Amino acid sequence: MNGSQIIFFIVAGLLIVFSALVVFQRNVVHSAVALVAALFLIAVLFLSLHAPMVGVLQILVYAGAIMVLFLFVIMLLNPVGLEQRRGLWWAAGSISGLLLVAALAPILFNVAPAKDPTVATELFGSPEELARSLFTDFVLPFEIASVLLLVAIIGAVVLANKEP
Repeated sequence: MNGSQIIFFIVAGLLIVFSALVVFQRNVVHSAVALVAALFLIAVLFLSLHAPMVGVLQILVYAGAIMVLFLFVIMLLNPVGLEQRRGLWWAAGSISGLLLVAALAPILFNVAPAKDPTVATELFGSPEELARSLFTDFVLPFEIASVLLLVAIIGAVVLANKEP
């Protein structure tokens, strides 16, 4: 085992721990802080894949801007009031997790030999390849995600407004 593999396993182990903390923390703010740590570790994985632009964008956009938005929404809502429906959240989370595993099962358990990894790494993570992929192949999902974030912000403001 070489040094990069050891670093990968350390970062991957820490990422699993912080991801589990996101799910199992009782305090919503502590969960958000664990999510920030997990997002930073994902950025480290991108940097180890020689994709510095994607790693820096991961830190700036997700660990920075999106997490500030999440914390703003958490502070607007009353997290104490959400704990009354804990059984409903566990059921919804369990069903969502099972659906995710079912959707990823063909990818996770694929035993076909992988492509040569050295072929795809020449342009991987470059700004040109990222822009080409984002604005040609993924325009619709990108716009849908931005509309969903806008709807979530509006919904949080409406929920926080407690006028009778």
